[in-house]
Amino acid sequence: MTATDPALTALAQGWCALSLLHGRIEAHIERALQAKHGLSVREYSLLDVLSRQHDGEGGMLQMKQVADAVVLSQSATTRLVTRLEDRGLLSRYLCTHDRRGIYTSVSESGLALLEEARPTNDAALREALDEAAKNPELAPLVRVVESLKVPT
Repeated sequence: MTATDPALTALAQGWCALSLLHGRIEAHIERALQAKHGLSVREYSLLDVLSRQHDGEGGMLQMKQVADAVVLSQSATTRLVTRLEDRGLLSRYLCTHDRRGIYTSVSESGLALLEEARPTNDAALREALDEAAKNPELAPLVRVVESLKVPT
């Protein structure tokens, strides 16, 4: 393949369109969450991921798993956890069967803020997708996102 290969160009264009769509959606949601709830997209995502933990087998996430889920480095995740812990939105504790493991759980106030922010997140996502659908380059990607059925 060369730099002028049509397949490579189409692939690169597709990647650019996907990156543009992601950036627009994230920026729109960020503005809405910050304005109404004082949360960043990353903070909301972290609270959301941690709120889905459970006590059953495989239900508690170690910090590396949390970092993977919110698409951040472990050090960035640790800083994010610390910020939210300082705000009283979550807490950390040692794993009972492996003292090296650290788990994080959402506090009651963190869960309340998450539930309050969820409609804002969902509405901002819908608005961003509707706006992106007006762009011919992004419209096919919007249709794909809207058709996804992610298992819960």
